[in-house]
Amino acid sequence: QVQLAESGGGVVQAGGSLRLSCAVSGRTRSTYAIGWFRQAPGKEREFVGGISWNGGLITYTDSVKGRFTISRDNEKNTVYLQLNSLKPEDTAVYSCARHEALYPSAQDMGVMTLYDYWGQGTQVTVSS
Repeated sequence: QVQLAESGGGVVQAGGSLRLSCAVSGRTRSTYAIGWFRQAPGKEREFVGGISWNGGLITYTDSVKGRFTISRDNEKNTVYLQLNSLKPEDTAVYSCARHEALYPSAQDMGVMTLYDYWGQGTQVTVSS
């Protein structure tokens, strides 16, 4: 069994920053691709970005490029999502998930059905 636990969410003013963490534990190697997703109230869950097992491939959805940064520390079994220049429209529950592949293609990184384990999520609220 694999567990993912997000932390770091909170309330921040527009233009502010937060760093989310995704701790991976359980009967698994830490070396899987990890994706970040978000779901705003009344909206579908959307892909934010993902990172391959060694950080060699990092992808982002267009709306967060240049503002969000994904990184990982495999020794700590943790993946990070740095959120900068936050906007009210970034308000959502942010979740991390483990991809079924170590090194998916850029296209497959954004396919939600290819993720097999999910965290509970952490709330990010951006006030205007």
